[in-house]
Amino acid sequence: MRPEYLGRFHPEDMAEAVTCYFESGGKRLRPAVLLFCVGAVGGEERNAICAAAATEIFHTWTLVHDDIIDRDPTRRGAPTVHERFFRKPSTRALFGSEDESRHYGLSVAVLAGDVQHGWGISLMTELTRLYGLDPAVTLMLINTLDTRVLCTLVDGEMLDVQFSRTPIEHLSAEQIESMLWKKTGALYEFCGEAGACIGLNCPDIGHPLAAALGKFCSLCGTAFQIQDDILGIIGDEKLLGKSVGSDIREGKRTLIVRHAWERANRQQRTLLTETLGNAQASPERIGDVQQLFMELGSLV
Repeated sequence: MRPEYLGRFHPEDMAEAVTCYFESGGKRLRPAVLLFCVGAVGGEERNAICAAAATEIFHTWTLVHDDIIDRDPTRRGAPTVHERFFRKPSTRALFGSEDESRHYGLSVAVLAGDVQHGWGISLMTELTRLYGLDPAVTLMLINTLDTRVLCTLVDGEMLDVQFSRTPIEHLSAEQIESMLWKKTGALYEFCGEAGACIGLNCPDIGHPLAAALGKFCSLCGTAFQIQDDILGIIGDEKLLGKSVGSDIREGKRTLIVRHAWERANRQQRTLLTETLGNAQASPERIGDVQQLFMELGSLV
């Protein structure tokens, strides 16, 4: 991010909050997909760097807010924004009590996500200002990202929260897959469409090449989310950068859970019912559910 942007933040807690996820790594898949699609239609990838960065920043604000929703303490091997500022010595010195310090951490994370959202949109304007893309293309991409994509992502997040308290037997695999697509596939779809439109300098997001690349990337996004759900159960915490088993405690309704429920006997279903969504579930009980998923073939 350009230094002049960071220099506008007082106090400096906000500058730290909005940059810490970028400093701790990440796979950068969405910007890579966008650039690949620019090249796939014969465009010049370096002219789309700002758009690629915009999608990564847009994605990052959703992570900051998602970590609040999921109460996650770590992201990419480091504390999440809300946890980071809750635990800072300077926070406790300023606010005193644990409750007030925790509220401050949440407040910082909400505001940091808001800033990152704005940055993501602002960076898209550089397609025209710095690289001469047809303004109609830039405006169309901004409008699509901040209306269709944003609303779809929020819809997916809302469903994720609601589904976590919905009995698994009341949810179909199709409903769960649709929720996963909204949370993840929708932004991948946009990256494919945007890359094609930038490469073609075309304001029609329905162009056949944009539609084809968008569909392909959309499916890749859903597949990525399914793989991420698997890693959230059996992955290596050091490599994953977040707590393995937290999705079980949160009661996440994944395709893994749905598959296991369909094949479980009465005793196994009792284990799932008593553990999924139980924030106080012991590590041993979490391990029992992980083992059950493996025994029922839900992870392959």
